[in-house]
Amino acid sequence: MEVAKARPRLGLVEIIQMNVGFLGLQFSFGLQQSNMTPIYSYLGAKESAIPLLMLAGPITGLLVQPVVGALSDRTLSKLGRRTPYFLIGAVLCTLGLLAMPYSPALWVAASLLWILDAANNVTMEPYRAYVSDRLPPDQRPLGFLTQSAFTGLGQTLSYLAPSIMVMLGVNRDLVDAHHIPLTTKIAFGVGAILSISTIVYSIRSVPELPLDAEEKARISARPVGFVAALSDIWDAVQAMPKPMRQLAVMKFFQWYAMFCYWQFIVFSLARSVFNTADSTSAGFREAGLWVGQLGGFYNFVAFIAAFSMTPFTKKFGAKRVHGFALVCAGAAMLALPNLHDRAWLFLPMVGIGLGWGSIMGNPYVMLADCIPPERTGVYMGIFNMFIVIPMLIQGVTLPLYYGPLLHSDPRLVIMGSGVLLLLAAIAAQFVQNPSLGHRASEDPASAA
Repeated sequence: MEVAKARPRLGLVEIIQMNVGFLGLQFSFGLQQSNMTPIYSYLGAKESAIPLLMLAGPITGLLVQPVVGALSDRTLSKLGRRTPYFLIGAVLCTLGLLAMPYSPALWVAASLLWILDAANNVTMEPYRAYVSDRLPPDQRPLGFLTQSAFTGLGQTLSYLAPSIMVMLGVNRDLVDAHHIPLTTKIAFGVGAILSISTIVYSIRSVPELPLDAEEKARISARPVGFVAALSDIWDAVQAMPKPMRQLAVMKFFQWYAMFCYWQFIVFSLARSVFNTADSTSAGFREAGLWVGQLGGFYNFVAFIAAFSMTPFTKKFGAKRVHGFALVCAGAAMLALPNLHDRAWLFLPMVGIGLGWGSIMGNPYVMLADCIPPERTGVYMGIFNMFIVIPMLIQGVTLPLYYGPLLHSDPRLVIMGSGVLLLLAAIAAQFVQNPSLGHRASEDPASAA
């Protein structure tokens, strides 16, 4: 295993600057989470078909993330190892966001989602590796939880964007011939601008560390190309550290749950609060706006929680803090479908926000300490397979039992998500702490 060279410590402002790109990236993801189910419904999709139409995310993630992660480990360019992937992904994401709300048919929207998800995934894994590359081990919790904070902030703004448009005077009922609201079109346009601008700001503010001659020689000696990347992925899977394998169990439960939540929360609220299942009704559009407001609130909670978790993660360990946060989120989802007063809906969002803030930060803290630094990109890509595989399984299996077992009731989907998050909290406690030996190999000063 390569012994990592000492990395210069960064100040808080620099750590924030290097993660600003996550604001635009997560604004894009937030737009998908809060708007794709309504867009598909406006274009005529049935509730039971939504998971299948959402398969673009897990399939592109399964194919793109590990390959891009492996390629970025062995990329030599004037811009750096990770930066070319940031830029390519951001440009493609911008184009996808501009086109999505103008989809004239269901198949067009589904096709654009494939492009948009692929673009986001091209950026995502090198960005995770970039944080691990740039920071010394003791600053990584702050780095990854700052990413989590920008996830919360970006998604807060994306969820609230349609409601903000209404507050600024845009007619909430102004829709095109395909029932897609003008507020949705404006929100996607804002997301397109943020996607490219925030990435460019981050890579200009805190560029990658230059590689020395020894590192360049090591990378140059490795085979390049798609086949070499696949071989690297296979070798990494075989040599996967035990804590990483244990994290896969936890992530299965938590991501199956979150995907169910994003797909069915608008249907659940439409029934429990607005007493409608008609996607063309004013009540359904109102439910969509409320999902945006509630999502904005829980993502703001995640933004605050991510920074607040840093000292607790250092003191109690990432898995204990993560387990607590997942319990809060699970309890919230169990309660949510049973609330009928709009004002009370914000209470469970506190628990979901705590869980979401932890999901986007603490698992990466646990991961970064157990993988070899020279293979950070490929392992970050494989780690994200632990996100997309549960999503893929969810997309295939949920339509099979949505009618027979759940009686086509989206409220039961949300409650089932709560149970899965509680199981994830239990699974997190079985993840072994990384070996002290690996920590030492990451820090030359301690090794000396």
